Amino acid sequence: MRDVSLNSIRPLATGLMWLDDPAVVATVVTLSDGALRAVIAPEVGGALAAFYETTPDGPLHWLRPAAPAAFAERDPLRMASFPLFPYCNRIRDARFDFDGRTIDLAGNDTRFGHALHGNAWRHPWQVGARTESSVELRFEHEPDSRVPGDWPFRYCARQRIELSGGALHITLSAQNLAGQPMPFGMGHHPYYPRTAQTRVYADVAAMWHADADVLPTHLGPHPAVTALREGMSPDAFDLDNNFANWSREATIAWPDEHRRLTMTADAPFDHMVIFAPANDAQLCVEPVTNTTDCFNAVGMREHVGGCVLQPGEEIAATLKWTPHKD
Repeated sequence: MRDVSLNSIRPLATGLMWLDDPAVVATVVTLSDGALRAVIAPEVGGALAAFYETTPDGPLHWLRPAAPAAFAERDPLRMASFPLFPYCNRIRDARFDFDGRTIDLAGNDTRFGHALHGNAWRHPWQVGARTESSVELRFEHEPDSRVPGDWPFRYCARQRIELSGGALHITLSAQNLAGQPMPFGMGHHPYYPRTAQTRVYADVAAMWHADADVLPTHLGPHPAVTALREGMSPDAFDLDNNFANWSREATIAWPDEHRRLTMTADAPFDHMVIFAPANDAQLCVEPVTNTTDCFNAVGMREHVGGCVLQPGEEIAATLKWTPHKD
């Protein structure tokens, strides 16, 4: 995420000040199950604004809560997490070749030098069926040739967000509504509280090394691979990298607070991005189906990820975040 400077953002220590704003309250959906709460902001890219536990001492945040400016500026990058469709992370120079033609995404967001995270996070999502503990969100993309860099394939994306069994479940799904094959990837982009004692545990096979534009150069070993198995400090390396073939389980732990959060994922979420910049408060451990620049990347399919959805074809998979107190 080095294309945007968010160094001024810090997690709210305890409160959710924006829930005191009637204008914000009118736009969010709050789910509850026991002491767990999830706050969703459909109008801000279908993002998750907070995932926390109510305690006598106030909210205990399992994800970094949204900054107040996230609502004022409708900025998913300042939310707790947001969905990624129809690809994850960057596309080099905002273009790639597919099915005999060049797909040009240049101009879809002038803040970034390369196309980033697809387009679903830049638009409001529609709220569907909801209960006290679950909600369904929907986004349908209709290509517009008048919009520079618009994604040229019609598709529908959905999120089912639910609190149950002491965990947060998010099922992501998509259907190709175009009359032609469509390249595709999806994921979620969660931010976690980052402290000096935070540790990240995961079993990964290798890391995609990256250039100065955070685009992959080659897949290979890195000290972070071993560190993750032992419990990596976010301060150990300067990371914005994709890790291939993880075990689809990762744990973010705060040992000094005697708590941890385990993230699990269904296939095809076979890739994981860690964004842990040096001297920064941000920490992301992202489950994704494709490596950065997957539509241009050269390598074995299991190392690159992504897929091609045929006309009418659907795909769905579930992510789960389970809090634990030690």
